[in-house]
Amino acid sequence: MVETAAATPSNQNGSVVRAARRSPAAHLAGTFEAASLAGVAEIKEIPFQTMAGIRVQRDGDAGARVAAVSGGLPAACGEVVQNGGLSTLWLGPAEFLVIAPENAHASLGGDLLQALTEALGDGQGQVVDLSANRTIFELSGTKAREVLEKGCSLDLHPRAFKAGTAVSTEIGHIPAILWKSGEDTFQVLPRASFADFLGRWLVDGMREFASPEVP
Repeated sequence: MVETAAATPSNQNGSVVRAARRSPAAHLAGTFEAASLAGVAEIKEIPFQTMAGIRVQRDGDAGARVAAVSGGLPAACGEVVQNGGLSTLWLGPAEFLVIAPENAHASLGGDLLQALTEALGDGQGQVVDLSANRTIFELSGTKAREVLEKGCSLDLHPRAFKAGTAVSTEIGHIPAILWKSGEDTFQVLPRASFADFLGRWLVDGMREFASPEVP
């Protein structure tokens, strides 16, 4: 059975929310498409993901309860715990970022934030809705690392920066979270206010790879 958007009040509200939203880099969609070369260097925005900022002591009772909802909390810098559709990134000894699909947000009928808040309970810490705080750029292809290396001081060689690693860094002098989600795929998470600048910076870094190599 296929459900329609008008089937329930929740779906009606979700349709209104979706119609009203505009992502931080929506105006760059055409620029991203024109700058991309399949398999070499491609960029797209993955907008509207549900994001929850968590502060909690990982080894405490509250941390254990939160971990039961998120699927686990990373134990060390760079570590990412993935469970189903949830990804939890380590940002600090007691700070984490949970990323989930857009439908997990309360505005679209999801209950992730509520579940995390209830899990924290009266424990010391906080759960904050950061869904509008950042967007995600997916940069992929065999030259994706070379694009990032033009403005990121991290050692991004695969021997040092392995798939499944995420860290806070700067790219083009813009603070961002860099998550290597695959061997040639990176998720770049700038704050929404920096999305236009960083999106254009990444496109500029891709220009030398925009055409097939001439034999």
